[in-house]
Amino acid sequence: MAEIEVREAKLIQYLNEAYGKEKELETALQAHIAMTTRDAYKKRLKDHLKETKAQAKGLERRVKQLGGKAEIAPAPGPDVVQEAAGAVVSAANKAVAAAKGPMHALRGTSPQETMLKNAKTEYFNEAEEIANYNAIEALAIAVGDKDTAKLAREYRRQEERMSKFLDKTIVQLTKDVVKAEIPASQRKSSRSGGSRSRTSSTGSRAKATTTRAKSSAKSTARKAKPASRAKSSAKSSASRAKSSAKSTASKAKPARRAKSGGSRSRRSTKK
Repeated sequence: MAEIEVREAKLIQYLNEAYGKEKELETALQAHIAMTTRDAYKKRLKDHLKETKAQAKGLERRVKQLGGKAEIAPAPGPDVVQEAAGAVVSAANKAVAAAKGPMHALRGTSPQETMLKNAKTEYFNEAEEIANYNAIEALAIAVGDKDTAKLAREYRRQEERMSKFLDKTIVQLTKDVVKAEIPASQRKSSRSGGSRSRTSSTGSRAKATTTRAKSSAKSTARKAKPASRAKSSAKSSASRAKSSAKSTASKAKPARRAKSGGSRSRRSTKK
């Protein structure tokens, strides 16, 4: 067998780390699915189990293309000692994963809390897988392996979608635990919540009424403006007319004075 170059050996190492994690999670997910009663959650776990199996196959195929063997091994070399060590580690990890199923079934004080604890474990595992694929993609880009980088990027996005789903599901499952384990008298009162909701609704209606009233007042004011302008215009015209009359009267005064003066002059002559 041709000797594997250093860059391929490092890529195979990282790919095998991700491969081992995927194989471990196949077993864990199967156990969690059996314990899940929430339909939407169970369906998403089943879908992710399919993704996990497909990822393991894709990683195995890529490792072989690079000249290695898909296995959980401390080192990626092809020699017999390393292969034997890898087989032992692989068997041990599978045994641990199989043993976790029954242990997880005993978690919590209710079925709801068991599901919550499982979801938290799954969320933790998703974070590790995202980190694995981030590292593989960065390594592949650094050594110019576009195919491995593309593979890692695709798988990382799948894990990120699952992580977001679990993030929301953990909140929902926690609420289920509250309903199942905490007496109603010790929970936040739904009645007070309804009261707040009604108060909020009443406040909203009051605001809407006030807004409509303001809008109506503005509309009335706009309609009133033409009348106001007309009234102002009439006042202005009356003022101009009055001013014109005063001006005419002031011009007529000298003529009256002149006429009065002429009358006095005639009376004087007669005397």
